[in-house]
Amino acid sequence: MANTPEASPPKLLDQVRDRIRVKHYSIRTETQYVQWTKRFILFHGKRHPRNMGQKEIEAFLTHLAVEGGVSASTQNQALSALLFLYREVLEMEVPWLDKVVRAKRPQRMPVVLTRQEVRAVLDRMSGVYGLMGALLYGTGMRLMECVRLRVKDIDFERGEILIRDGKGAKDRVTMLPAAVAEELKAHLKARRALFDEDRRAGMASVYLPDALARKYPNAPTEWGWQYVFPSGSYSVDPRSGEERRHHLDEKLLQRAMKKAVQAAGIAKPATPHTLRHSFATHLLQAGYDIRTVQELLGHKDVSTTMIYTHVLNKGGRGVVSPLDG
Repeated sequence: MANTPEASPPKLLDQVRDRIRVKHYSIRTETQYVQWTKRFILFHGKRHPRNMGQKEIEAFLTHLAVEGGVSASTQNQALSALLFLYREVLEMEVPWLDKVVRAKRPQRMPVVLTRQEVRAVLDRMSGVYGLMGALLYGTGMRLMECVRLRVKDIDFERGEILIRDGKGAKDRVTMLPAAVAEELKAHLKARRALFDEDRRAGMASVYLPDALARKYPNAPTEWGWQYVFPSGSYSVDPRSGEERRHHLDEKLLQRAMKKAVQAAGIAKPATPHTLRHSFATHLLQAGYDIRTVQELLGHKDVSTTMIYTHVLNKGGRGVVSPLDG
């Protein structure tokens, strides 16, 4: 009997993808880590990472900073990807990786809009983008938390929004602003009509995280699991290969916000995340406790929330200039 040929081991980048999926990391993290691994290997002439060490990693990170001109956060992201490669994929004992110095991230004050500026921006955002912008400011959600919002996580009766699997894989509850409740109901009515069309076409299935689709086989086609803000067309899931309707592309909201900021004549570099910063600052201005704001924002440490107290102070930490005195 002829011996059957042994299957060749998976390629390194495929091993990285497989390990990331076992760890339930997001598709964005998967894409970034695979790209950094590939760039690291190509930078060193396609040498295998097993044959490289601290010297090669530091040379790569230095190249990114000096010649690539990347930010500290980007450089640290590359280091995190290589840490994952060596520890999780190659399963190598690499104590020297702990000695690789991470780039120090500069301490920046967040961009915050005044209440009048927020109103001017939101007045210039119409339709679904106007609704999403109002939710970002009115709830303190992050951009992707809003984009990934599911129908079942909105509770009109309690006036709450449940944010599932936020940053750090944490769930939290925030308020549903009464000012957008009716508009959101009208949006969901139109969304339901689109869902019914998809169901008749056999295209109502939606992505579910962490193998929930296997545990609840009917859930992907249920109304409650649908994205509140869906894409205008179908797309192919890069992991499963299934064609279905995904959530709205966040870049569309970013562009709509940029246009609104420019139309309002605001010089600040405001983005959708600026609405979250403004939410926190305006709550503190209104006298709400910082621990309450921390909980609404989903910050792990109150020190992260404390940065908004610095925004509240006037120039020079609230000190009156002697020129004005």
